[in-house]
Amino acid sequence: KTAYEISLGLVGSEMCIRDRRRPPPPSRRSIASPWRRRSCARGLAPRSARARPSFARVGDPRDSTGFRRGLAGGGGPSDDERAPQYPIDAVVKVFCVHTEPNYSLPWQRKRQHSSTSTGFVIEGKRVLTNAHSVEHHTQVKLKKRGSDKKYVAKVLAIGVECDLALLTVDDDEFFDGVDPVRFGVLPRLQDSVTVVGYPVGGIAISVTSGVVSRIEVTSYSHGAAELLGVQIDAAINSGNSGGPAFNREGKCVGVAFQSLKDSDTENIGYIIPTPVIDHFISDYKRTGKYNGFPALQCEFQRLENP
Repeated sequence: KTAYEISLGLVGSEMCIRDRRRPPPPSRRSIASPWRRRSCARGLAPRSARARPSFARVGDPRDSTGFRRGLAGGGGPSDDERAPQYPIDAVVKVFCVHTEPNYSLPWQRKRQHSSTSTGFVIEGKRVLTNAHSVEHHTQVKLKKRGSDKKYVAKVLAIGVECDLALLTVDDDEFFDGVDPVRFGVLPRLQDSVTVVGYPVGGIAISVTSGVVSRIEVTSYSHGAAELLGVQIDAAINSGNSGGPAFNREGKCVGVAFQSLKDSDTENIGYIIPTPVIDHFISDYKRTGKYNGFPALQCEFQRLENP
């Protein structure tokens, strides 16, 4: 027997030469194993949950999420008219430099730190985001999707208790070709929602989907206030703050602002519903500043029959 055995086979118009002594090449599954996500607290899948990667087929106008690649990713527009169309180009990335006050030494401030979050363009050449995204801001910049240029933004109003903030950009070039996001009504239970933003784990825009799980008065962690909130099971991670949550009609029904991270919980995220958003925006339009939410000067306690 010879050391090498050459087998001739026609594959198209090529000759295939195989060496039996060489081990077979590693499979794609073993090559991809070092890339498994581990940290669940940072928005990455735990090591035990080893989901298979999904890819868009060649020539398919829609990607693995079912959305049009012309809006959510690369590629051309879709021919499927039933695919949801979201104003993703109106979603921007927020870069903020924070300088917190030093309450122990009031004559000086703490060291600066930076953060990234999400915002979206609304009517009136304004940008809506979370209050904690621009808290104690020194400088705020915005970057549109598909562009490397950062625009300096100005903070118009901050609502601490409702965790909302209004920004604007003096450069009109920032708003060229951007359709503002429209607001919808308060969603119902089991309604589909899609959260768009720039969370950790990547640089490009991210799209996650889920349903409405609960609608009730919720504790807002930033302002320690009790306001109406909507719980969803779509993934909300660091960086999603200030991102819009769209319904099937492409209208914004909430703003992502917080999530519950615990060893006993999974997929618990919260969005600020449109009634709270409408009050914040209308308050600024009417008075030119944010005045807050009214509160009854009384306390109550729930009672149960014995």
